[in-house]
Amino acid sequence: MRIVILIDCYLPSRKSGAKHIHDLALECRDLGHDVTIITVSDYITRAFQVSDDQGLRIARVKMGKIKGMPKIVRAIQEVRLSHVIWRRAQRFLKANPADAIIYYSPTIFFGALVRRLKSLWSCPSYLILRDIFPQWAVDAGILKKRIVWRFFREKERAQYDASDVIAVQSCGDLRYFKEHFPRKNYRLTVLYNWARSSEAGLPATSYRSRLDLRDKVIFVYGGNLGVAQDVDNLIRLAASLTGRPEIHFLLVGEGTEAPRMKRIIESRQLQNIHLLPAVGQREYLAMLSECDVGLLSLDRRLTTHNVPGKLFGYMYWGKPVLASLNPGNDLFTLLGHKRAGFCFVNGDDANLIAAALQLASDVQLRTQMGRNARSLLESTFSSRAAAVQILEELSIVAGNHEQPEALLATRS
Repeated sequence: MRIVILIDCYLPSRKSGAKHIHDLALECRDLGHDVTIITVSDYITRAFQVSDDQGLRIARVKMGKIKGMPKIVRAIQEVRLSHVIWRRAQRFLKANPADAIIYYSPTIFFGALVRRLKSLWSCPSYLILRDIFPQWAVDAGILKKRIVWRFFREKERAQYDASDVIAVQSCGDLRYFKEHFPRKNYRLTVLYNWARSSEAGLPATSYRSRLDLRDKVIFVYGGNLGVAQDVDNLIRLAASLTGRPEIHFLLVGEGTEAPRMKRIIESRQLQNIHLLPAVGQREYLAMLSECDVGLLSLDRRLTTHNVPGKLFGYMYWGKPVLASLNPGNDLFTLLGHKRAGFCFVNGDDANLIAAALQLASDVQLRTQMGRNARSLLESTFSSRAAAVQILEELSIVAGNHEQPEALLATRS
């Protein structure tokens, strides 16, 4: 099968979505399919560029930077996504038809392009929905339900209408569609986030020695530092543990809240936090091997649910998880049932601090919970399982009722 995957960022981007799509594409390749990734890039020199990487075809369209830009600049760039990709890549797209389209959200602005490609190729589309926007922005107090929200809401609906399958990342998000789109007959499925269970040739890192943390228990947070993550929650936790010199916090990433975090850490003279800029995907994964506990934080006001991509790096290395989450998040069940870490409702600082102290002082507990986390990755969050699920559901909506195994034959 010829598969096209649309995403607004791809490697070498440091965003978790770029790595997720790369891992998924490799699994589809290994299962015998031809995969083309179509994305935008601010660093290529030509308007359109095609390359091959690890048996994948990567088609990049030149466009201004999106991720990490001020909100208004990012919004303008994303609004242009479908138009710019079609205008600069249409000759390639017309000459290289696909049997299926997979597209990844965030962004909410692929709807127009997907509709055009479905008409051109007469094929089904599969939306991997990882970010329910603009709802999370309303929950977090960033957006009011006024004219800007109505514009985003229209684009959100157009993206859903362009899909044959919408794959949410949590059972809790099924409720969102039931409540907000009661008259729509969307085909919904739960597709958990994923990661490959082995990565060859990771670089050697030495963050413990470089940062003089050799004898510390390191709590690490990696990824987006934005409003939805309630970064003040991380700072409160670290500030409450300044009297425990054996505990240190390593925060790695970028986002709208990162500059404010830096100012707070400096003004409060918090010596038990290192705030580092984002690094490449492979270096970040290697860095995690040096840490002890993985941190998750989501604002309690969020009514949509997700499984943050940063979780999979923690599980890859068998690290226990300390999570502060919005109420009802699936991770309360997933992590709690497997005893892979501790989960608390965001704002429950007393229990979060107590669990951090317990993890810091009990190496046997960290080891056992870490083993459970690794087991959970292999059983529930593997990239192979995600690829098989997507291929099976695409086959069904395309009217191909072969058994899934028929789709998975490797190349001869």
